[in-house]
Amino acid sequence: MARFNLAEAKAHLSELLNRVEAGETIEILRHGKPVAQLVPVKTPKQPIDVERLKALTASMKPPAEPVDSATFIRDLRDTDRY
Repeated sequence: MARFNLAEAKAHLSELLNRVEAGETIEILRHGKPVAQLVPVKTPKQPIDVERLKALTASMKPPAEPVDSATFIRDLRDTDRY
């Protein structure tokens, strides 16, 4: 956990929020004592709709012949599908 005094936190709040958004916890100190923590928001995870997933995978057609990974990535890149 990173620790910053109040003056540093005020001066670099945007940067600290970027770090928190990336999953880091930041502790803010006043006169060397912890007074607050910046922590990432826990977003609720949505359950997976298994039937919808099965329908999606069933609708996907397998390639006519096996493709190596380099060719697959090259095709994605060249056709702007990423």
